[in-house]
Amino acid sequence: MPAARMNSEAARRQMIDQQVRAWDVLDADVLETMACVRRELFVPPAMRELAFADAAIALGHGQSMLTPQIQGRILQTLNVQADEEVLEIGTGSGFLAACLARMAGGVSSMEILPDLSAQAAGNLRAAGIGGVNLQVADAMTLSERERYDAIAITASLPVYDPRFEQALRPGGRLFVVVGQAPTMEAMLIRRTGAQQWMRESLFETVIEPLINAPRRQPFVF
Repeated sequence: MPAARMNSEAARRQMIDQQVRAWDVLDADVLETMACVRRELFVPPAMRELAFADAAIALGHGQSMLTPQIQGRILQTLNVQADEEVLEIGTGSGFLAACLARMAGGVSSMEILPDLSAQAAGNLRAAGIGGVNLQVADAMTLSERERYDAIAITASLPVYDPRFEQALRPGGRLFVVVGQAPTMEAMLIRRTGAQQWMRESLFETVIEPLINAPRRQPFVF
């Protein structure tokens, strides 16, 4: 194995042990997936030295790659199974889609920015990851009903929008971050019946808002 690849493997293991596990991501399948998908191939070349850092990595267009901790928590929270169909909102670099593709039966990933979707396609090819259906589309136009077993939204919703939970099949799970800086809440939404959902608060964080997602109007005296 080339020295550069060996160094990357050591850095990846350190990332998993010191960052991902430290955030209580202990699921063996998730840890194995994050160890197998080469994160450095999904980082812009100029930022490659930060591939395993505890930092959001700029992707251009004001967008960034989520930290390893948050990506690990998303994967663990959704608990995706091999026969399930998954939707990702916000393809970004393609790394989370690659991880989901190793765990799920099928993955669709929506990205509103054509440049990022094209870059993600190249990253997935470079990493040898197939089975991801990339779509250039605005997630705020999503109208599907009872289609997906799991949905991961990789940007925040300043105001919660029920269209995403409606796209879950009964038994399906949605990971979403709701709110506005400085306080946002990561949540797990489970569809428990035809018109029933359960909501669980997971942790507080701050991530960029989903493009075109409605914002709360400021209060005016």
